[in-house]
This record gives sequence, structure tokens and C-alpha cells, in this order.
Amino acid sequence: RSYVIDEIVRPSLPAELVTGEAIKYHINPTGKFVVGGPHGDCGLTGRKIIVDTYGGWGRHGGGAFSGKDPTKVDRSAAYMARYVAKNIVAAGLADRCEVQLAYAIGVSEPISVHVDTFGTGKIADEAICALVRDQIPLTPAGIIQDLDLRRPIFRKTAAGGHFGRNEPEFTWEKTNRAAALAEAAGAAVGSA
Repeated sequence: RSYVIDEIVRPSLPAELVTGEAIKYHINPTGKFVVGGPHGDCGLTGRKIIVDTYGGWGRHGGGAFSGKDPTKVDRSAAYMARYVAKNIVAAGLADRCEVQLAYAIGVSEPISVHVDTFGTGKIADEAICALVRDQIPLTPAGIIQDLDLRRPIFRKTAAGGHFGRNEPEFTWEKTNRAAALAEAAGAAVGSA
């Protein structure tokens, strides 16, 4: 770890970007990488990435869904990002919303949560982001539990897409957190 920081990171970046107490380095945070290939990530992936999401309309991180269990954030965090965005709009906090979640291997909390309301937010995007972090579980375990992803539900996603479906298995389409977000937003605005 120290070798990578001292010999690779610091010489490669401006000093102001790599010094200070607030800097967090995630260098192989899970330890030695000993399980890989089909044994570590089995299943066919990489098919229909764009058609499975928003057909190129929304931004996409590049991770495929199909063939991955819910412990893989390529799948579960994409579902949660949609769930969060839908609840933000349903709460009346914005007319349009995109949520981006970024994770590092071995780090349970997202390393970045970004909310973009494309100028339609009723409160600042940063304030909405703070509400999301406070109100909605964003760790892989929290997402799996909150969206009940340990059920045999993924077969239906193979045809017809992952989003915009009304079947009960598609828990990420629900807007059951809208009222709580609206209430929390009202409290946040009232205390500002």
C-alpha cells in the first residue's frame, strides 16, 4: 500500500490532490486477490447493457446486470439508483432526476452519491443527496434487504428489460419512500 502511494500515486498527481488528512486511498481494500475468473464471478454477463437500462437516454457505468447475483453492485446499485430517483420525483422534490452511485471493492458504503435533477429540483441537489444518504440504505447488504433481492425474481428481467415494469417482483419500481423523503425535505427546509 505505501509503495503504491509513494511510488505511483504521489509522483503521478499534483501534490495538492494527494496530501491532507481528508484523502482516502482505496488500494486493494479486500486484501489479496486470490479468487477470480469463473469461480469468482460466474455467469454470462455483458449482454444487452444499454437496452436493459435506458436505451442510451440515461448515463450508464458500463456494468451488465444479467448473470450477476444481487451482491454485485452492477445490478443491485443500478436498481437502487432507479428506486431513489423515482422516489425523489414522487416526493415532489424534482420533476426529473438521475442518481449515480459509485462503489469501491471492499468498501460497503458508496464512495460517491450524486443526484442530478437537471435544474428541476425544488431544493438543492446537494440537499436531496444528503436526504438520500440519511433515509435510504445504500450498502450492498442494505440494498439487498431493502429491495428484497434474495428471491428468485431475475428470470423476468431477461426479457422485457429491468426497468419500467409493474410486476411485484420489481421492487425498485416502487415509490414507497416518497412520503418520508418529502417529510424529511420539509423538515430540512424548515430548519435552514
